[in-house]
Amino acid sequence: MKDVRKLTEGAILLAAFAALLLVTMYIPLVGAIVNLVLPLPFIIFSYKNGPKLIAAFAVAAIFISFIAGSILGLGIMLIYGTVGLVIGYLLQKGKSRAFILIAGSLTMMAGLVIMYAVTVSFMKIDIIHELTVALNESVKNSEEMLKAMGREDQIAKIKEQNSLMLKQIVTLAPSALIFAAILLTFITQWICFPIAKRFGVNVQPWGHFRNLALPKSLLWYYLIALGAMLLFHPQEGTYIYSVLINARSVLETFILLQGVALLFFLFHQKSVAKGLGVFVVILTFMIPLVRYIIMLLGITDLGFNFRKQFEKKE
Repeated sequence: MKDVRKLTEGAILLAAFAALLLVTMYIPLVGAIVNLVLPLPFIIFSYKNGPKLIAAFAVAAIFISFIAGSILGLGIMLIYGTVGLVIGYLLQKGKSRAFILIAGSLTMMAGLVIMYAVTVSFMKIDIIHELTVALNESVKNSEEMLKAMGREDQIAKIKEQNSLMLKQIVTLAPSALIFAAILLTFITQWICFPIAKRFGVNVQPWGHFRNLALPKSLLWYYLIALGAMLLFHPQEGTYIYSVLINARSVLETFILLQGVALLFFLFHQKSVAKGLGVFVVILTFMIPLVRYIIMLLGITDLGFNFRKQFEKKE
């Protein structure tokens, strides 16, 4: 009787996934939102069942995805379905929200990389190349407009800016992929978890953002990346340059996040209005000096346990 109930539940969840997949693929505007709910059936099923049933559910989902959407449907399932299975299994094991976010982001990242490689190799679609072509076309249109306005002196400047932008896009593509994976996973959890709770999935709360404590090893990784940049001076376009610049970009973002968390912690200790903290965060994205100050707070917190020292003084 119990096995029949599980089979019935699995069939219902697979049917729900198939419906969501069809909407995602064939109704573009609605699908852009619905695709974020695709992991939900996998989260619910993997939370309630063991590895064998999870594997059977995944195989069934692969066949359904291929029938519903051919190669594209299969690719979407392998990304969102795998993320959902990982999240549900970790929820079953009682892991923290932060751990689940990291594991889900890594799974999402691997899926996006594989999907990109497949689209380039077999479908001959390169997103970065298409973006480069679009930017070059935009520059050509700008050149024609400037010539028509008699502003030929600005053309060289626009070409230089475009060349620099293209270099940054190509160089920082890995960082963009990492941030996209984290953001997609976070939004997916934000949407799916409240719904999953209604189906009996136990989800631990996030806790307060001000108590965020990232691993102290991040500071050492950042110092190593920064030191390597200063010591070796790698040339632009080389592999080592791409690795170091992307590592620095990602680590600086995490340190900035730690700094913002520390700022909110200090404001909470001093009973400062939350609105001021939000205002400072907005300034962080607008004024480089503020961003560097917040990063310095993050470095101080990671390196010297600033919060504990502050609590002792309190």
